[in-house]
Amino acid sequence: MNTPTSADTLEVPSTSLDYARAVVLVEGISDQLALEALAERRGRNLEAEGISIVPIGGATTIGRFLDLFGPRGLHLRLAGLCDAGEEGAFKRGLERAGLGANLSRAEMESLGFYVCVADLEDELIRSLGAGAVEQAIDAQGDLESFRTFQKQPAWRGRTNEEQLRRFMGTRGGRKIRSAALLVDALDLARVPRPLDRVLAHV
Repeated sequence: MNTPTSADTLEVPSTSLDYARAVVLVEGISDQLALEALAERRGRNLEAEGISIVPIGGATTIGRFLDLFGPRGLHLRLAGLCDAGEEGAFKRGLERAGLGANLSRAEMESLGFYVCVADLEDELIRSLGAGAVEQAIDAQGDLESFRTFQKQPAWRGRTNEEQLRRFMGTRGGRKIRSAALLVDALDLARVPRPLDRVLAHV
């Protein structure tokens, strides 16, 4: 089968094109690392299973990746994960790719596409609890910085969970560094539903 022209402009792992039977499309690298860490904890070898988790660089590119990997392209098994704020972009991409019309969230899930409420960090913080997340931050050497952040007027008085979620996005790379660490700290009986289900789909 011919690869769509758009493949020339997309940065994807070569294994996705050569060996994959399924791809999980995620917004960014932190999502990729979190899912890979969860798969490892579940005892899965994604490479051996022919599954590639592909960060697409933001929800607005979803259509191009669906064209590449979906029924109009390589025809691989598809799944995906997005933040609640990007649900509309993913929904429109799926519809334009010919995978449904006027899709509800339940219908998106039947296609393998799951929505985090509100985002990956929120899901992990709620599952772990603020105390465990602070321990993970401390392990990274960031606890003192977090305490300073908590004292800022704009964030003083907010819940610990709100502060932690915002703190993770205050410096480039912090979300990426934290993703696998937080997943490793999870009780496997309390894995956030979107993360568990998207991996189960493939």
